Amino acid sequence: MNVAFINPFISAIQDTLSTMATLEAIPGRPSIKEGTAAKGDVTGIIGMAGPQLTGSLAVCFTEAVIVEISRRMLGETPQAIDETVTDMVGELTNIVTGGAKKLLAEDGYDFDMAIPSVVTGRDHTIEHKSSGPTLILPFDTEAGPFFMEICFSEKVTS
Repeated sequence: MNVAFINPFISAIQDTLSTMATLEAIPGRPSIKEGTAAKGDVTGIIGMAGPQLTGSLAVCFTEAVIVEISRRMLGETPQAIDETVTDMVGELTNIVTGGAKKLLAEDGYDFDMAIPSVVTGRDHTIEHKSSGPTLILPFDTEAGPFFMEICFSEKVTS
């Protein structure tokens, strides 16, 4: 997987959380994900497709982290992952993907974004539709960890 393709997603999640939630997200060491189990309690996932690539992005939040983000963004602390929180996860996923799309367009990548989906519950799974490997990127915040998954295949042109 092309590192130059991954960096815009890292920048977009950091910028989004810094601006909207005044929360610093520090990236950890990426690895190839094995299996489909999510590393969080709520996940926003969005598909992307274009002439050069196809794939998806997933952002997996633990309950503690998303409750803190909700508190910072909305001014109220939810007691659990509710409809307001899941809506916010979908919107955050959309904003991050849009930010990365803008940065990638500067490097000649063009893709369309699907409408994000949100999956909740302990031990939920994430199914990426691309044939490429899934890269998982851990992030640390003062509220705890969250994870971003990126799975893309570049289309071969002849």
